[in-house]
Amino acid sequence: MENLYYPVIIVGSGISGLYSALKIEQKINRKILLITKSEIGESNSYYAQGGMVAVLKDNKNDSVQLHVDDTLKAGAGLSEIDTVKFISENSDKVVKDLLTFGVEFDRDENGKFTLTKEAAHSVNRILHSGGDATGREIEIALKKAVLNNPNIEIFENTAVVDLIVENNQCFGVIIFKNGEHSIVYSDLTVLATGGLGQIYKYTTNPAGATGDGFALAHRCGAKLRDMEFVQFHPTALAIDDPKNHNRFLISEAVRGEGAKLCDENGVEYMEKYDSRKELAPRDIVARANFTQMQKNHVPNVFLNATVIESEKLLKRFPTISKKCKEYGIDITKDYIPVAPASHYFMGGIETNIKGETSVKNLYAIGEVSSTGLHGANRLASNSLLECVVCAYECAEFINVSHSECQQRLSSMMQYSDNSSDVTPFQNDFVENLKQKLKETMWENVGIFRSEKTLQNALKDVENIEKEFGKRDFCSSIDEYDLRNMLITSKLIIKSALQRKESRGAHYRTDYLQTDKKGIHSIID
Repeated sequence: MENLYYPVIIVGSGISGLYSALKIEQKINRKILLITKSEIGESNSYYAQGGMVAVLKDNKNDSVQLHVDDTLKAGAGLSEIDTVKFISENSDKVVKDLLTFGVEFDRDENGKFTLTKEAAHSVNRILHSGGDATGREIEIALKKAVLNNPNIEIFENTAVVDLIVENNQCFGVIIFKNGEHSIVYSDLTVLATGGLGQIYKYTTNPAGATGDGFALAHRCGAKLRDMEFVQFHPTALAIDDPKNHNRFLISEAVRGEGAKLCDENGVEYMEKYDSRKELAPRDIVARANFTQMQKNHVPNVFLNATVIESEKLLKRFPTISKKCKEYGIDITKDYIPVAPASHYFMGGIETNIKGETSVKNLYAIGEVSSTGLHGANRLASNSLLECVVCAYECAEFINVSHSECQQRLSSMMQYSDNSSDVTPFQNDFVENLKQKLKETMWENVGIFRSEKTLQNALKDVENIEKEFGKRDFCSSIDEYDLRNMLITSKLIIKSALQRKESRGAHYRTDYLQTDKKGIHSIID
């Protein structure tokens, strides 16, 4: 294996990865490495439409306490108040810092940020950009800043396949690039690998969201927690996109602006499920939609956005309008067919607000981390805020001292490379196994769960593991994706079996009650 060295390695090129790269380089002014499995900028962040929470100092209708209260209520007893408060308090500062990197948010005719409201928020506090393309616009600006920074080197189409950890200390990563494995040593490694939506049959996540960071952390012994909490978005466009292996997100902000959920005849039903109707927390709305679909034996329900004034609708949601038009849907006149899909992951690698994990010199930020902000059910648009606040804090906190890593390099310690002995699979073998996994996770570990369905899923995953047969080295990125998907799926199933209650996004039909005391589930 080839040996390389960088003071800092960042794995992932979503908003948390890009922003942390910029902030860390700004602090240490040394060459750092950003690794992405696809092309730079392709991430869950890019597809985030609704916006980013910001408790702005000049927003007299809002306060940190109001935001904390909303977040804690949505988190169903598992959000940690100190974390929630810290992230809320630092939102104004981070928004202003993002502007220095070319990020812009939509403003009114007076130059003030336009703020909107989403489900479970008590006031308007959501910043948006490009109408309904907030993640994309932030990602584009940060990507440009990264590409223009000569101290940030980028490895594209490169998979991190293992972390190099000895005596609970991380010394870098093993990568797979152009069909070959290499070792990249580092003083600090930051995982910003995003989510895991692709382990489910229906998801809003892009093809790369295969749970890599969770699998990497588990393989090296890092502590994970709350792996049972998968958030299903209530309203994904109920039309598959075969090119991206996902479904297009219909932002919660559409309901925030007044759109109604209904059946094909326009009959609304949310009042039967919750007094807050369309603005109830996501888990409640997702279960309501799924229940309606099962009850009526239909593949989707509908979102009626025609109740919103046409000019306002098209101006506020140009991306959604354009995508729907591709499928012959005029959102000013037609109902939008929608259905739940896996969207966001609330659990992950246990970290503090600075991104520190249980493994020395290994950090995690963004969706792959579990900071204590989201609890059992993420409040809408809190995710982008967490990405940038934690990336900012991680950069402020780190102290790069390369003595230990340099000693390791000088001793020429190497991992044994058995990768040449691995035989690649033929044809669609790996893709077929992925589809089996996605089916069983959707059917058995989805919006509704029980002991029986979870045990069925565990048995299925173990059978797929045996059929696949590879646990360490693989011969393609697709194979590594499947390896990581299997590891992550088992972590979710086992955590879901342990939590014998219903809480937030984890809903068990055999344990409907919620325990009085909320306890995190831990995986070492």
